[in-house]
Amino acid sequence: QVQLVESGGGLVQPGGSLRLSCAVSGSILDFFAMSWYRQTPGKQREMVATLARGGYTDYADSVKGRFTISRDNDKNTLSLQMNSLKPEDSAVYYCFADVRKLDADYAENYWGQGTQVTVSS
Repeated sequence: QVQLVESGGGLVQPGGSLRLSCAVSGSILDFFAMSWYRQTPGKQREMVATLARGGYTDYADSVKGRFTISRDNDKNTLSLQMNSLKPEDSAVYYCFADVRKLDADYAENYWGQGTQVTVSS
């Protein structure tokens, strides 16, 4: 059983910063990719940042230069550093993981419950 739990969301003024964290638990052999997604009411969930094998990173054009995705050496925490926040960054942010469990020969996808980020003056 794999669980992802996000934290770090909250209310921040435009131009401010927040750091989101995703704690991962379970019997995991390897992480193929981990991502942050976000979703606002009435809109589709969109990819914000992805960290894949080999350290490859990918960001949505709207956050390039402002957001940074990272993972610790123990592979138990995924982070998203968000700087120069804008009102349009307001959304529920979700942690996503594509992983292989210890006793499996296939990859599975997992989602966290989400954490609210509100950017407003």
